[in-house]
Amino acid sequence: MKYGMIGCGNMGGAIARALSSRTKDIQIADRSGRGRDLARELGIAYGSNEAIARECDRIFLGVKPHMMAGMLAPLAPILAERKPLLITMAAGLEIARIEAMAGVRLPVIRIMPNTPTALGKGVIPYCANDLVGEDVLADWQGDMAACGLVDPLEERLMDAASALSGSGPAYVYMLLEALADGAVACGLPRAKAMDYAAMTLSGAAEMYLTTRQHPGALKDAVCSPGGSTIAGVRVLEEHGFRGAAMDCVMAAWKKNQELGK
Repeated sequence: MKYGMIGCGNMGGAIARALSSRTKDIQIADRSGRGRDLARELGIAYGSNEAIARECDRIFLGVKPHMMAGMLAPLAPILAERKPLLITMAAGLEIARIEAMAGVRLPVIRIMPNTPTALGKGVIPYCANDLVGEDVLADWQGDMAACGLVDPLEERLMDAASALSGSGPAYVYMLLEALADGAVACGLPRAKAMDYAAMTLSGAAEMYLTTRQHPGALKDAVCSPGGSTIAGVRVLEEHGFRGAAMDCVMAAWKKNQELGK
């Protein structure tokens, strides 16, 4: 199957990068023209929206929610004739809205990826309409395996997933920087502080994924009675660390819902 990518920003580029490890039969297009450099780097084709609509069997829609209708409108006659598989990653836009903007019922998969997809470490929740056949879905899942975790999810939960795993890397990067800043304040060189913080976050996440122990139990295993770790945990609790983390996910979820209106 030939893949197309309309819009090649951070997310579109991440998927193109990961997918190119499975196939080079990919064509990308973007408004700015910056996608040409990515196409050359990955050894894939660069074209136009119209060319992708005419030539590609599976088309990723990597444009912002407010730009989706304007992008799809001129392609509507081609989409009505060919009915390719559309894969949308626009926050807040339900499959029914994509069909309405395209002006025709056609196979649609909705995904909410995140930027670690570029490294094959992404989280990609997805849902599909009834026009996506099981064989097509299975084949697409196989290609997307290069991107990371590809997981089915009810559409009503997609906004919540986007607020967690889609937006989540930004929260993690802020935590990484803050932890490193604390270590720098204690005298650790910046480069070492950043590497230590990054490996600590990565290793702690891998501990959970490997053991599936409750995070509270894993935390308790680090906290010796009267020790330094529990002293640090107390400060986080005093500053509302858990509540702030919950609130940021809920704020992103509410924004996703607004984007879909």
